[in-house]
Amino acid sequence: MRFDLVIRNGMIATASDVFAADIGIKDGVIVQIGGAMDEAAETIDAAGKYVLPGGIDSHVHIAQPSGEGIIMADDFESGTRSALFGGNTMVLPFCLQEKGRPLREALKAYHALAEGNCYTDVSFHLIVSDPSEAVLGQELPALVEDGYTSFKVFMTYENLRLSDAQILDTMDVARRTGALVMVHCENEDAIRYLIGRHEADGDVAPKAHATTRPIAVEREATHRAVSLAEVADVPLVIVHVSNREAMEEIERARRRGRKVIGETCPQYLMLTADDLDGMDWEGAKFVCSPPPRDAASQEACWDGLERGVFDLFSSDHCPFRYDDPAGKLNPKGSRSFRHIPNGIPGVELRLPILFSEGVMKGRIDLPRFVALTATNQARTYGLYPQKGTIAVGADADIAIWDPQLVRTVRHADMHDGADYTPYEGTDLTGWPTTVVLGGKVMIRDGELAGTKADGSYRSRGRSQFAVVPQALAAGV
Repeated sequence: MRFDLVIRNGMIATASDVFAADIGIKDGVIVQIGGAMDEAAETIDAAGKYVLPGGIDSHVHIAQPSGEGIIMADDFESGTRSALFGGNTMVLPFCLQEKGRPLREALKAYHALAEGNCYTDVSFHLIVSDPSEAVLGQELPALVEDGYTSFKVFMTYENLRLSDAQILDTMDVARRTGALVMVHCENEDAIRYLIGRHEADGDVAPKAHATTRPIAVEREATHRAVSLAEVADVPLVIVHVSNREAMEEIERARRRGRKVIGETCPQYLMLTADDLDGMDWEGAKFVCSPPPRDAASQEACWDGLERGVFDLFSSDHCPFRYDDPAGKLNPKGSRSFRHIPNGIPGVELRLPILFSEGVMKGRIDLPRFVALTATNQARTYGLYPQKGTIAVGADADIAIWDPQLVRTVRHADMHDGADYTPYEGTDLTGWPTTVVLGGKVMIRDGELAGTKADGSYRSRGRSQFAVVPQALAAGV
């Protein structure tokens, strides 16, 4: 056989093993691992490097409506380019249903933004903000059949949050269709109460964002979300968990036999609430929800990654420019924390942070790194085994890592559309230097080789963790 591409001399890692072997690729698929591979149109020598599945970041926000006068810093071109340079070959952004609009209409517009503008493969989660009778009874079930097999609900943000009754109705659609529900867990009423107290005291600087969203509001909402899922009898994903108390709610639910998937993010390993207390409104750069906590919560999240409380490590990439009237320093946001857009950039640094601080410092091993960043992501969201692993028959989505390469994080070296990184000046060891998407070399030795038309939209199957309705199981 003549291969399109052979990767030689590398150390392959999957979620279960690490071994030395060559990889043969043809027509965008891995067709051979190990053995003789004499003829190839192109060869990459990966000696001294790790050969890993391309990362899948299942929690990113790109080109999402963000309020009047506010513009997200990344479109699909810049967002997927940034993801690619971070060792990712697929991202799953959120398509937001604006109130009063059908989901189909939002998806049509979102697909138009992505078409021809992606350096990685993409697939979309749905954000349900207006669960009308038509949405729940007709649109969502049809969309699940069309491959949009996960949707997110919010317990916070006045224009997005759903009531408990609405969450239950949405979970019931998931139960009937085999979809998977993701939940942002924070108690909006408690937050609004604390905002009122802060404003009465004139405490409106960025640091107040953290103190109006304390651990208690996340813990309570996490408990409520898993309780609602227990009532509806569905599995669920708790996204961007920031602290031990919320982790304990996940663990208690699992002990009761519930399927709860936990996710955490780089900001909860690397940042604290003190970062929001920067001078001259610099703390606005670190405003995200839930907010970063403290050193004890950082250690708790590391513990959760090590022990398996967390199945997923995602970026929650949600970029806004800082010094921009359409970003963090918009006219209202420059006067009160309430109007600072929530979110920070992170898709490019998700993998290097976990590799450097986790693998290279002995907190997790390489198979755990692969599981958290690729394999579990694919299993959770209906992409496995085509994505998320190195195996014969899988898509040839591969990142080659130099474990000895040390770089200092500078936003000047980043590829997103923001004007800062919250991790500026951090030294990280281990970086992806070559990235292959569907058999095509997209980044070669740190230089862009692919185009924004090389990525494609991928429809998804149902999650391995979702409850498959009897009619579907029977093939009806």
